[in-house]
Amino acid sequence: MMHDYEKLGSFYLGRLFDAEQGKTVDDLLLYDARDLTTHAVCVGMTGSGKTGLCVSLLEEAAIDGIPSIVIDPKGDMGNLLLSFPDLAPADFAPWIEPQDADRKGLTMTQLAEQTALSWKEGLAAWHQPTERIARLKSAAEFSIYTPGSEGGKPLSILRSFNAPSAETVADTTLFRDYVLAAVSGLLALAGITADPIRSREHILLSTILDYHWRLGQDLDIPALIHEVQKPPFSKVGVFDLDSFYPANERMSLAMALNNLIASPGFSVWAQGESLDIQRLLYTPEGRPRVAVLSIAHLADSERMFFVTILLNAVMAWMRKQSGTSSLRAILYMDEIFGFFRRQRILPQSNRCSLC
Repeated sequence: MMHDYEKLGSFYLGRLFDAEQGKTVDDLLLYDARDLTTHAVCVGMTGSGKTGLCVSLLEEAAIDGIPSIVIDPKGDMGNLLLSFPDLAPADFAPWIEPQDADRKGLTMTQLAEQTALSWKEGLAAWHQPTERIARLKSAAEFSIYTPGSEGGKPLSILRSFNAPSAETVADTTLFRDYVLAAVSGLLALAGITADPIRSREHILLSTILDYHWRLGQDLDIPALIHEVQKPPFSKVGVFDLDSFYPANERMSLAMALNNLIASPGFSVWAQGESLDIQRLLYTPEGRPRVAVLSIAHLADSERMFFVTILLNAVMAWMRKQSGTSSLRAILYMDEIFGFFRRQRILPQSNRCSLC
């Protein structure tokens, strides 16, 4: 039997709650996918169910064939991969904590059986047949990427200073922000505090990226290091290059960036797939993907660097898309508060986003 919520573009979130009666009623709570074609923010008290609500939205989108990129600063969103169509005790057994079984006076097997039964009854009470879990798993591929680590699928960012699209370059404000964000992220990763207006490091790197990207030329970090030593221009503003930033001092900046990529811990950033938004959203066969980008293992500076590079890539991808009134993809970031005040994290487009 097909329920009303199975209509394409209609996300089922549960049933309505009657506050006066203090209980749920039979009316379904449905969310129109078109309401997510701009931006959305989910706020609430700790433990109030924000992440649970958003997981439901992501799963509903996946069932409809809508891919998602999920930025996961705390490592919680990997639970999206824990869906068991059979709801068999053996599926839950690997995730049962021995302490929980001891506390309840049960064996591990008994608690797994109890958990499986609880899920079956709970989902059935909310009109969720086990067949719908199978639909979810078949509708999209769920993957966990771990930039800077081999714990999941690694992502390489050493090739991620590719030139943005011509549309991005033509948009003066967007292109300026694109350059500033890339440089700020890189300098933060290198442990260099730099002001975009006053810092010679920031101005030099921004000028180098601006020069090459306007020509449609890609860069990687090693190439950028060489450009710091021998920039492709002789003036910065009205000053000669060597007056603005003497060669021996530029060498110090190049050395700092070189030490960054030469460190043993940084080598893993060169491994894995290149950061390609289309490939994150869809498999090579064209199947929608829910790509969980776990960054819980990264230091704060590394997180900021990766998120900066990622969102630059998202903006470049969006600029290449044609307009649409339906939801094309979701960009979701969990626990956004730690990033919200330090950098703008919302892409300037109405084509995809949820955070």
